[in-house]
Amino acid sequence: MFDACFIVPVYNHEHAIGAVLAGLLPHGLRCILVDDGSGPGCAAELRRLAALHPQQVVLVPHALNQGKGGAVMSGFRKAAELGYSHALQVDADGQHNLDDVPAFLAKARARPHALVVGCPVYDESVPKGRLYGRYATHIWVWINTLSLQIRDSMCGFRVYPLAPVLALIERRALGRRMNFDIEILVRLHWDGVDMVNLPTRVGYPSDGVSHFRLWLDNALISRLHATLFCGMLLRSPRLLARKLGRTGSRA
Repeated sequence: MFDACFIVPVYNHEHAIGAVLAGLLPHGLRCILVDDGSGPGCAAELRRLAALHPQQVVLVPHALNQGKGGAVMSGFRKAAELGYSHALQVDADGQHNLDDVPAFLAKARARPHALVVGCPVYDESVPKGRLYGRYATHIWVWINTLSLQIRDSMCGFRVYPLAPVLALIERRALGRRMNFDIEILVRLHWDGVDMVNLPTRVGYPSDGVSHFRLWLDNALISRLHATLFCGMLLRSPRLLARKLGRTGSRA
C-alpha cells in the first residue's frame, strides 16, 4: 500500500508558508502543518490557512518550540494516526522546488520500502559557509555508515516510509533540532532501510529567515557525528557484511 501525505514543520515562516502550501496542494495530498511554537503572527497565518483548506490541511500546534526534529516527529505520528504509509517532508521557508514533488512520489511509489532523499542542486543564493560545512557532514556520514549510499544528509526534502521511521523513534530518542535530519538517515541506514537519492534544485530561503544557529547547531552536529562514530564501530562487522553481500550480489 502506498498512501502519502505532506509534512511541513513551521517556525515563524508566516511570509513563506502560504506560497509553500499553494505549491503543495495542487499535488492532491493532505498536508500536515506542524506549528512549532511560532509567534502570534505565524500562528494566526497557520490557523487561517487550515481554516481556508479544511479538507486538505491538518494543523498540529506545539505550545512551545521543540526544534525541527521535534516538529517532524510530531508530523510522523499524526500521519500514522491518519492512516498514511508515507510522508513527504518539505521545509517551510520556500527553498525547495515543489515541481519535483511528482518525481519524489513516483520514486517512493516504485520503491515503497526505501527512503527517497533529496540531493540538492544549489543556485547562487546558497551561503558558502553552509555549503562547505555540508561537505564536512557528508564525509562523516559516509564514515559512519561505511557507505556512500547517502549523498546528502541535510536536505529537508525527502519521502519517508513511516513503518521503519515510527519503529525507530519509539525505541530511540533522536536529536530534536538541526541534528535530526542527519541522525535519522544514519540510523535508518543502520536498520537496513535503502536510500534513493534524487537531485532537486534548492535556493536559500524565500523569506530570508533561517533558524540554523551557527554555534549551537554546529556543536550539536559535531557531538552527533562523534556519537554516531562510536555506534558505527559497534555495528561495523554487520555493516561491512551487508556491504560485501551487496557487492557480491552485483558481481
